[in-house]
Amino acid sequence: MLRLIRDVARRKGALLGGIMLFVLVLIALMAPWLTPYNPTAQDLRLRLLPPLTPEHPLGTDELGRDILTRIIFGSRVSLLVGACSVLLGLVLGTLIGITSGYFGQRYDTVMMRLMDVMMTFPTLLLAIAIVATLGGGMFNLMLAIGISNIPRFARLVRGEALRLRNLDYVEAARAAGASNGRIMLRYMLPNLLSALIVMITLRVGVAILVESSLAYLGLGVPPPTPTWGGMVSRGQRFLLFAPWMSLVPGTAIMILVFSINLFGDGLRDALDPQLRGDQAT
Repeated sequence: MLRLIRDVARRKGALLGGIMLFVLVLIALMAPWLTPYNPTAQDLRLRLLPPLTPEHPLGTDELGRDILTRIIFGSRVSLLVGACSVLLGLVLGTLIGITSGYFGQRYDTVMMRLMDVMMTFPTLLLAIAIVATLGGGMFNLMLAIGISNIPRFARLVRGEALRLRNLDYVEAARAAGASNGRIMLRYMLPNLLSALIVMITLRVGVAILVESSLAYLGLGVPPPTPTWGGMVSRGQRFLLFAPWMSLVPGTAIMILVFSINLFGDGLRDALDPQLRGDQAT
């Protein structure tokens, strides 16, 4: 673990992305203590105040709500939905992928054809279909995005499991009488962690974009809970004379996804044995 941290720290892009991501997560966790305003409290006397005012640095919206406060609290929704939906996809996708790769035969054929069918739908389109069926709300949003992540993890793990199942140490464990479950958990899963860690970081960024897109379309967490996509959607009606209502949350989405992707790219390079070998030489 210490070696991985050192390898990531040597890469300026990964270090920058990690610091940005850490700061954003810290802001989300400390949201109630960072602003004196209520994110849902309305004051029509202060509606559409421009940015850079002393009391409201990022301005207010059409209902007089402080935009900075709503950005801070909205980060909680994006990070929570992104993390939980990817965790759901990780658990179910890894279970499907490792069992398919290990057992093979008809079970593998059936499960991979099912994953192929799911992957024919773009992530956003599949999430829209699930949310439209189940309804809005935080839990359904996590479930929809999580289900759309399952085939990505399943395909990745299955490919690695096909390679690992015939290696000498797996064959030795099988010959020693280890159960199939123990072989998969004890001998195969640890060797999948590097690939899974990289996939997690990349899919969290996608999940946040999908959550913002669904909120923009009115299929995300319902008002008055602040969401970045919902703020962009509400602000588009005021673009001509209050562009900050959409530009500020749009910039927040860009910064968060950029930091995650930057950190994920550096983590992928740090976990790549070829790149580590090139640097060593």
